Amino acid sequence: MKKWTKEELKKRAKAFIKKWVQFFLNPRLLLCVFIGWMITNGWSYLFVAIGTACGISWMVIAGTAYMGFLWFPFTPEKIVTLLIAIGLMRVLFPRDEKTLGVLRQELAELKESVKRAAEKRRERRELKREARAQRAASSTAEAAEET
Repeated sequence: MKKWTKEELKKRAKAFIKKWVQFFLNPRLLLCVFIGWMITNGWSYLFVAIGTACGISWMVIAGTAYMGFLWFPFTPEKIVTLLIAIGLMRVLFPRDEKTLGVLRQELAELKESVKRAAEKRRERRELKREARAQRAASSTAEAAEET
């Protein structure tokens, strides 16, 4: 594994941060994230605000109940929000190659890392099988010699 110098690490970190800041502060993506957030949980905040202002109790109850549900650790709300935002990006801004290109590149890198991890697991399993087979063969050979 390659050892990085401090300067190289700083340079790579700055490039990474710059890339992701430009990606996430893209106005088109921010709009899509906002719409996705409004779909997943923004409506509940509106329900509580409007229900409280107008005295509509069912809106307050529904909004509060859903917001309470979002505090549970197993709710995939953030993931769903980002997936909706990415889907909206593809639909609303299909020609935004800069943002969609970054997404495609990251997806390709993720797929490649998953393939590498699966290959490593396969290799380790195969090595374990071979080691077990060798141990079994040597133990049977030793048992045969003893008799």
